[in-house]
Amino acid sequence: MYNNPSTRNLAYAPTPYAYPATNTLSARINLDEEVKLADSAAERDLIDSLAEIYSIIRTLDGLEKAYIKDALPEIEYSDMCSKLLKQYRSILNDENVAREFGDLDTFTQKWDIECPRAKERLKVGLSSVETITVAKATPGSTAPQGNLSGSLILAATENFITFLDALRLNMFSKTQLHPILSDVIQSVNKVTDQDFENRGKIIQWLITLNQMKTSEELSEEQARDLAFDMEQAYNGFKSIIQ
Repeated sequence: MYNNPSTRNLAYAPTPYAYPATNTLSARINLDEEVKLADSAAERDLIDSLAEIYSIIRTLDGLEKAYIKDALPEIEYSDMCSKLLKQYRSILNDENVAREFGDLDTFTQKWDIECPRAKERLKVGLSSVETITVAKATPGSTAPQGNLSGSLILAATENFITFLDALRLNMFSKTQLHPILSDVIQSVNKVTDQDFENRGKIIQWLITLNQMKTSEELSEEQARDLAFDMEQAYNGFKSIIQ
């Protein structure tokens, strides 16, 4: 004889997670219905344009990294970089896109984009590298004064940005700042021996760090002064390479 189903033993032991089924939970949306990201064609175009800008920034940052490592020739870099910059400017010519975009710093912060090299290239354009590349590619042409190298300029730019980022991250110790600041002045010297605004400040701060003990750190006031001086030195450096 079969046991009464109501008294039949369970085939498994109950666990703390064996909650009884309830009918209180139910889907509030139709799972078979397509989810719309935009309510109109104009809104969809705006989203697509912002996505394109995001993609351009990411691609440009990878391009800058490859160029710094000499992974591609200057002419190829210049062509690809020029194309990306033109696409970027063309997309932002649309007033609706520009309004939603705001500015580069706001956009990258909103979407958590850590691409300092791409941001710098978008801000300064291609003029410095473009001039060098054209001069090298044209027979009989003369390179800019000092025979500047695009890869050296980018390396110096990267070192400036790295140092300023370190200060923003509250890296104030001698052991953290001294090696990076040494890289800054060495890379700048490889680009040009021409004097520019606040170039001397770089040397002064390097001397200050040299005189500190290994365990010492800059005060917050010193760090603010250092950041200001380095921003000015960076602007001065850019003014002579453009």
